[in-house]
Amino acid sequence: MIEVKDLKKQFLIKSKVLGLDKGVVNAVNGVDFKIEKGETLGLVGESGSGKSTTGRLILRLLEPTSGKIYLEGRDISTISNSEFRKLRKDLQIVFQNPYSALDYKMTIEDILIQPLQIHKIVKPLEYKKEVGRLLEMVGLSKQDGKKFPHEFSGGQRQRISIARALATRPKFVVCDEPVSALDVSVQSQILNLTMDLQDEFGLSYLFIAHDLSVIQHVSDRVAVMYLGKIVEKGGVDEIFTSPKHPYTKALMSASPLPDPGRKQERIRLEGEIPSAMEALGGCSFHNRCPNKMAKCETHEPKLIELGDRLISCHLYEEKEGLR
Repeated sequence: MIEVKDLKKQFLIKSKVLGLDKGVVNAVNGVDFKIEKGETLGLVGESGSGKSTTGRLILRLLEPTSGKIYLEGRDISTISNSEFRKLRKDLQIVFQNPYSALDYKMTIEDILIQPLQIHKIVKPLEYKKEVGRLLEMVGLSKQDGKKFPHEFSGGQRQRISIARALATRPKFVVCDEPVSALDVSVQSQILNLTMDLQDEFGLSYLFIAHDLSVIQHVSDRVAVMYLGKIVEKGGVDEIFTSPKHPYTKALMSASPLPDPGRKQERIRLEGEIPSAMEALGGCSFHNRCPNKMAKCETHEPKLIELGDRLISCHLYEEKEGLR
């Protein structure tokens, strides 16, 4: 469904005083992955690792600096804006904050009619019937279409956001931290809703989150990002039961266990995540890595195949270095 090859995005930073070029932020720095039809790829990492930027690049909400994006084999990274508008209905997004994602001046009915009208999904006489179908699909009633966003709770607003995303009958949806702003009691309801809709409509998801339990619950495969790069990628069970990359191991050790009686050693990383403006050289993780070698400071590791996964780490580049 979606294929990304060597995707990069740089942001130019200017000085506030004179407006001079201050430097370049490498927000996404050579990302590769595929998402099959009906599959969910979970994208996880610390804040600032480039997860949300990657999702926005795929949807062309941001223009990539370089790299390729394919939708069902078609290169959509360089096509004109007018051409891309025709494909926009196939690519949708559910944003993180349900409180700011909906226009407070519009009724829910008007919000849901808008994409139907723009993309000519149904005839005008069928708008209200389709709005009712969309609302019922996400667990709300037809009568809710007459209300305004402020009359709903956070979880209900996110259901409306999901309905809006599905109004165009898309093939691929970016879920950008869709439950992080919600109460824990509501999160599971929204997650289960997205999974049910995926089964019903054969949707493909890029599911972005920093909560590992969320990623484990919804994903088929997982990609771990650090400073704009994917450092480990594999099946959800393999990544969570046997993480290989030192950064992935540290992430997993920080996640609370569901079994209170089971102990897990916490791997504490020293130092802060570097700025994406800094050119560290070598492995981007070497200044925090507990397994750092001299080679890590000078040579950037490649993403290599290791059994059931891909991993970017010098520890695994040679057979004698396998752990």
